[in-house]
Amino acid sequence: MAETKQEERRAARLAKQIRAFSAEHGGAEGQLAHIGQAGTRIVLVGTDGGWGDLVAPTYPIAQQAAEKAGLTLHDEFDGEFAAKVVTGAYEWTRMAGIQIGGPSNS
Repeated sequence: MAETKQEERRAARLAKQIRAFSAEHGGAEGQLAHIGQAGTRIVLVGTDGGWGDLVAPTYPIAQQAAEKAGLTLHDEFDGEFAAKVVTGAYEWTRMAGIQIGGPSNS
């Protein structure tokens, strides 16, 4: 878990953001994913299908933030969990654009 006061404050700020996301989306579940030196991504999926993410500087801070927020965590972003995500035309256009020369991602 987070050891320094700075790490504890960072975890508390992330937990506050997780709780705000959860309140806005009727509840939330999440998954922690290592993203190398950049830290750990906290992937959030709301009960309404809304999704987002946050980045913690370390895995222990991400874990502590999720715990403080009461976030249910999944070990993997598997098919069942991913199926809860609702995407719209914007996301599909952006994803397709990256692959087939449509609107760029910049």
